[in-house]
Amino acid sequence: MITSRRGLIAATITLAGITLAGVMFFASRQPSSTLNEELAAQVTLILEQASPGEHHAHGHNFESGVVCAVEPFGTEPPNATSLVEVRWVYARHMCAVTGESPEWASSVRASGPIAVKIGIPPQIKVPEPGPGYPERVKRLIPERYHQQAFEDFQDDSAIDAARERFALASSAAK
Repeated sequence: MITSRRGLIAATITLAGITLAGVMFFASRQPSSTLNEELAAQVTLILEQASPGEHHAHGHNFESGVVCAVEPFGTEPPNATSLVEVRWVYARHMCAVTGESPEWASSVRASGPIAVKIGIPPQIKVPEPGPGYPERVKRLIPERYHQQAFEDFQDDSAIDAARERFALASSAAK
């Protein structure tokens, strides 16, 4: 009886250790929700503070400001755990041009995957639209993130917050 009780205790401890190791391994491979929030805020700021000339450089032609929603799905290095470690952020974005229309639903918008180099100055890379777009996305985004690059926003809260900021910007411009 003692042998089977010891075996049960040893099996339980082993199972708990394996489970903990698996959780720690998975956690070390996935950006934390706090890191994702920091990256989303950083990339949103970079996009919204870009000059019209900078927007023209990556294919967006307008003279007004923009309000953006950003949802990161990857980083370089892939195992970064803090903002200071991140060199590149791969994210979904949706930016709406302010001043063109007072309503989000009828505003001029740009969306899709982007790559943003965190640095001074930051660098924004957007795949050009048109024929061959999927191949350009795949050249821009590392292979390990290809599936996420073609997905929709997973959480509408970033878009909802951008809609609210767009409404505020539109009402302030009146």
